[in-house]
Amino acid sequence: MASFDLKLAGGTVHLPGGPAAADLWVHDGRVAQIGGTGDAGEVVDCTGLDVLPGVIDTQVHFREPGLVHKEDLESGSRAAVLGGVTAVFEMPNTNPNTDSAEAIADKLARARNRMWCDHAFYVGATAGNAEQLGELERLPGTAGVKIFMGSSTGNLLVDDDANLLRVLRSGHRRVAIHAEDEDRMNARAGERIAGDPRSHPVWRDDESALIATRRILRLAREAGRRIHVLHVTTPAELELLGQNKDVASCEVTPQHLTLAGEEAYPRLGTHAQMNPPIRSGAHRDGLWHWLGQGVPDVIGSDHAPHTLEEKAKPYPASPSGMPGVQTLLPLMLDHVAAGRLTLQRLIDMTSAGPQRLFGLVGKGRIAVGYDADFTVVDLKKRWTIEEPWLASRAGWSPFTGMELTGKPIGTIVRGQQVMWEGQLASQAGGAPLRFDAVDFG
Repeated sequence: MASFDLKLAGGTVHLPGGPAAADLWVHDGRVAQIGGTGDAGEVVDCTGLDVLPGVIDTQVHFREPGLVHKEDLESGSRAAVLGGVTAVFEMPNTNPNTDSAEAIADKLARARNRMWCDHAFYVGATAGNAEQLGELERLPGTAGVKIFMGSSTGNLLVDDDANLLRVLRSGHRRVAIHAEDEDRMNARAGERIAGDPRSHPVWRDDESALIATRRILRLAREAGRRIHVLHVTTPAELELLGQNKDVASCEVTPQHLTLAGEEAYPRLGTHAQMNPPIRSGAHRDGLWHWLGQGVPDVIGSDHAPHTLEEKAKPYPASPSGMPGVQTLLPLMLDHVAAGRLTLQRLIDMTSAGPQRLFGLVGKGRIAVGYDADFTVVDLKKRWTIEEPWLASRAGWSPFTGMELTGKPIGTIVRGQQVMWEGQLASQAGGAPLRFDAVDFG
């Protein structure tokens, strides 16, 4: 009888072909057998639970180095695994920016024995490093290149067509895009009303996003480069992106699928302020329409923490961004429970989708030979998000007090039980993600 390290017993396992009642067997950090018999050094009882492929959050800001009073790699990844996330792509707008081989190496060194989940780091595009990006994007532990077309937290900005083309022509991997048009936002700065965050989506309006998305699609075609448009907030953009799937993939966030500006700004004030903005209920409904049409490829949290003290500054001095990595899966499970999307579609957007778009090795599905990354959930659990559960250094969430159906119970990374029922393992053991060593061109 075969001997294994770990057995997940009695759960409903979500395989590439659909859900199945099967035991999962793990050896040396990988899925070794699905169903069948054997002996295991450790058995985890998953009776009544669903075992999903490990959730991958492809957009988080963990703020280290330089802004660690908001978050750091340890606290951010702790929040991730408490929320059922097994891997993250972390963004480059730190201080200093992550825009060089040295900066990537520094982040990987900081992550060692401190990050609870597996991880990769984006390199930020600048006018100064454009010609080096083709080499930088292939460094171990690098998620790819990130372009900020519009100003957000930090000072990474590439907003003119000439430099955007230089960036897009340097390298082959899919490039992540923050698509807001800097010129239009500068021209509309007078639309901001002091003390009133409800003016945030008036200033950073639909057209700011749509202009930038149109521009980057045109430039991507000119450069022959695939792109990934982050945190899409307008139905018009999703309709456009749906017509350009050969060159562009895209992301939506739980925040934009859950919050509506008419309710969020009066209740939350600057805590609802993010870039691109929370928009109207009609916008939210439009995002759901296009999600139902299959256009968004992935769900990303855009976890972007700021302290309560910073958020208390009067608008527009208040910074944009909100925590989200820990609440990504709970919010989306609640949407599944409400019938807004299927569990199969959620799995595709949080595991198979990221693997497919970015060429992750050994991730994204439960299959023999793949990493034993599992997110174990109770689909029927009714519970309320409460502040003590939150691990982000920011210490708050726009969703505190929200009652949900569906909860992450366990997070298993490469066969290691990192979280179970809110309790963490004794040691963080996240490792750099690996990507296909192929030419993406």
